Amino acid sequence: MEARAALEALAAAAAPLEPGPEARADLLDQVFAHAEDFWSGLSNGPSYRGRDEAFAQRLDPEFPEAGRAPGEALAYLAACVDAPGIATASPRFMGYIPGGGLVHAAIGDFLAAAANKYAGFASAAPGAVRMENALVAWLSEVVGYPATAAGTLTSGGSLANLTAIVAARDARDPQGGGAVYTTPFVHHCVDKALHIAGRSGAPHRRIATDDRHRMCADALAEALARDVAGGVRPWLVVASAGTVDTGAVDPLPEIADLCARHGAWLHVDGAYGGLFMLCPEGREKLAGIERADSLALDPHKTMFLPYGTGAALVRDGQRLKDAFSASAAYLEPLGPSSVGPEPADMSVELTRHFRGLRLWLPLQLAGVGAFRAAQSEKIALARDFHARLSDMAGWDAGPPPDLSVVAFRYLPPRGDADAFNDVLLRRVQEEGRVFLSGTRIGGASYLRCAVLSFRTHLAHIDDALEALQRNAEALLAEQG
Repeated sequence: MEARAALEALAAAAAPLEPGPEARADLLDQVFAHAEDFWSGLSNGPSYRGRDEAFAQRLDPEFPEAGRAPGEALAYLAACVDAPGIATASPRFMGYIPGGGLVHAAIGDFLAAAANKYAGFASAAPGAVRMENALVAWLSEVVGYPATAAGTLTSGGSLANLTAIVAARDARDPQGGGAVYTTPFVHHCVDKALHIAGRSGAPHRRIATDDRHRMCADALAEALARDVAGGVRPWLVVASAGTVDTGAVDPLPEIADLCARHGAWLHVDGAYGGLFMLCPEGREKLAGIERADSLALDPHKTMFLPYGTGAALVRDGQRLKDAFSASAAYLEPLGPSSVGPEPADMSVELTRHFRGLRLWLPLQLAGVGAFRAAQSEKIALARDFHARLSDMAGWDAGPPPDLSVVAFRYLPPRGDADAFNDVLLRRVQEEGRVFLSGTRIGGASYLRCAVLSFRTHLAHIDDALEALQRNAEALLAEQG
């Protein structure tokens, strides 16, 4: 009886973990009101606030033995988490590569966490696995892959690139020694993936780019021929469908021809731009992407989902399964499944969040056409930004954008142009109205305008151009 009483006391102490129906309803009301306040403040709120606001309130103790009232916890969240730093959900956030955070996707995440389905094996959650396999098949269809393709939903582009590179290693370079070909604009996660995959010591050729920062096919052809003549086997060519710095799309048909000729695996990092294949403007720029052996995609970029949604696709899906399939006695399936491959056999992850619902629900509620229209709008807005900046005195607008990123700089009449642009960028960011980012191209300082939030429209491009011109003029005046 004493042991039973002790267990009942422990159950009572743990009761706050399972609030009743009325408490759940009250909590959800407060949570959704909090979210609505956040969403309502985005249209006119700042795109950046100082980092010190993370300490605007202090919880003492930070992790209490007894629970706090929901209102207290939510007030802290609003003041110290939602407010400070970059407002990546803002329509005037045009730095880095925006995501956006669709409302439908947030609801999808809530429902996925509430049901807590394990999406690794069909025997545990056949509906969830069928949904994720259907999404992978749909993504494959969007990029023009055949029915033999397979893939996996990942946490983002870094894991997607790693997944594809491991599949490429096992398929074409199991013993090592094969050469890798990239441009100086390749995303740094590719170098990290090569290191993790045990190929950081592989012969690595940096291929020159043209005046629009795209891989030069002639330079790649020369590097491949030189290696073959020297007894070095071409293994992996990494092309970009939208580089981070400038949004440039490499000449994919020419690169695919060269890879086919030399037996090299073509991987396309399309984390930023690959899913522009949904819209006609994107398909025009991305022709040839369907010939890649593997692709990295980020729906949390080009499909506006919350961060944490990537995808790795492999044209010959068996290559992906060969690289990642494993078994354990305690994971034997309950029986045969007709819903498609087990996600755990297509990825490094065993325990994995049910990511698919955050993509599936927006496609169901908004429809594919809404995504297609938003993507076309973003490309048009970037072109508008570039055209108008080109007509403004003192600005070097850079090459016309392939997709929705514009890299540009101001050319002051005197003084150090790099220092001027560095200061200009800091001023625009610290002002907080519009958030842009910067980069260095050929050692020179550039600013970047990345248009990819579903909330960004023409009025926000107006805001960006106005902020740039006003701050540039003020900086020139200060310099005399």
